[in-house]
Amino acid sequence: MHIVIMGCGRVGSALARALEKQGHSVAVVDQDPTAFRRLGSGFNGRRVTGVGFDQDTLREAGIEEAGAFAAVSSGDNSNIIAARVARENFGVEHVAARIYDPRRAEVYQRLGIPTVATVRWTADQMLRRLLPSGAEPLWQDPSGSVQMAEVAYAPSWVGHKLSALEEASGSRVAFVTRLGEGMLPTPQMVVQEGDLVHVTLRRADQAAVEAAFAKGPQEGEH
Repeated sequence: MHIVIMGCGRVGSALARALEKQGHSVAVVDQDPTAFRRLGSGFNGRRVTGVGFDQDTLREAGIEEAGAFAAVSSGDNSNIIAARVARENFGVEHVAARIYDPRRAEVYQRLGIPTVATVRWTADQMLRRLLPSGAEPLWQDPSGSVQMAEVAYAPSWVGHKLSALEEASGSRVAFVTRLGEGMLPTPQMVVQEGDLVHVTLRRADQAAVEAAFAKGPQEGEH
């Protein structure tokens, strides 16, 4: 996949190197050409000097063939504008924006753009927003047979009860992160867009659980 990153600070440079290491092609955009030094001599991706929400700059970075876009500059407004341009003007499927003010998270989530607040930011979390597939283990018991994981789900699960997810996958929903806050599941709780679903499952069943989440609800599941 080709991925465009706006911002070459500590976050953007670390993300770029991690994504390239995973085999993706990467383009990094920054207004300051000296910022690209953080990428190191081993980085083989594109370095594009310019404003990250300028459409011509984004085209130079390969946004038209990109499958993901990360806005991780030092400005909240710049990040959200760039993220919206990537999604709305270029139709990039996976878009994520870093923000410094978590109070803005709900507004951004309503725009359909996953956000990662600085207070809880890690490179792994940003990677999960850009490459949402499978299960990301968060904890496991000493024997390794039971684990808690964040599992990516098909968009068609939105609007369906968490209990339907449990029934289809054989897992148990431990908690849901919604707009940056953890929530314990209730019998009537439904999946909302942007939810991160954390489940407990047997390690031996991980592949089956991932498949059920990715497949989406079948007829009769509500």
